[in-house]
Amino acid sequence: MADWSIIATVKAPAEQVLAFVAHHLPLGPARIRLCFDDPADPAMAAVAGLPRVEALACDDAYWASHRLPRPDKHQARQAFNAQILYRSQSEPWMLHLDVDEFLTSDAPIPALLDRVPRHRPLLRIAPWEALHDPAMDDDIFTARHFRAELSGPHHADHRAQVFGPYAPLLPAGVLSHAIGKCFFRTGIAGLRPWIHGANIRGERVPPGAPAPGMAVLHFHAQDPVRWRAQLPFRLARGAYVLKPELQAFLQEATEAALEAFYLRVQTATPDALALLRREGLLREASLTLRPKIAALRSLT
Repeated sequence: MADWSIIATVKAPAEQVLAFVAHHLPLGPARIRLCFDDPADPAMAAVAGLPRVEALACDDAYWASHRLPRPDKHQARQAFNAQILYRSQSEPWMLHLDVDEFLTSDAPIPALLDRVPRHRPLLRIAPWEALHDPAMDDDIFTARHFRAELSGPHHADHRAQVFGPYAPLLPAGVLSHAIGKCFFRTGIAGLRPWIHGANIRGERVPPGAPAPGMAVLHFHAQDPVRWRAQLPFRLARGAYVLKPELQAFLQEATEAALEAFYLRVQTATPDALALLRREGLLREASLTLRPKIAALRSLT
């Protein structure tokens, strides 16, 4: 069966990095390679010595070794790291994730990868956005309900039902990305991975249908406090720059308007859960990240 690895560019508190590693190691990757965007990140010490985990400091020497000034945008740094590590990849498949994204699978991942037709250079995994549940105890990344992406004309009615008056602000049917993340088949000449896809010799690779049986659970805004803290960056340089209607609304919104938006769009209210469950747009999962971290620490 096919071996695979995970790569991620990370800049997050140590417990979030540990949660990412503790969740994914039991899924069976041959390696998890972490590119630390801050070369002095204390999280590097937290993962030191963990089995199958490699930590790479993206310091001045790293960028100089590639004869490249450090890209100003974090998205460019993520893509570059993915491309560099793809070239040195020994496993047949490489998955690119962010630290707030958690892969789940209904079957052993190597078996699912073995089913991918040989001519397909990548396998897309659909995203499911975490919803805030105020009744849950903190689990670092805290959610148990995840909403499907609602992009495309066939989801127009769903967007209207789920988002109500905010549906026009979310034409892709998701607060963050709708395309998901990808496994990249390695050893393909000219293939360049990007954050949500790839091209080969300058030609975009069609992403294809998402893989059945797998999901990327995305903790983009499951915590209202953290979401509000990250909002200025996302409006200026992050995810919302490419969503002009949403960006304009959030920039001008009052405190009360932001609270109403978050309640309707990102909160696991009984009405929202009932609607999503009825329409087959809800995924439920308990990640139990703190117990997984405890188990991980027992390995060192």
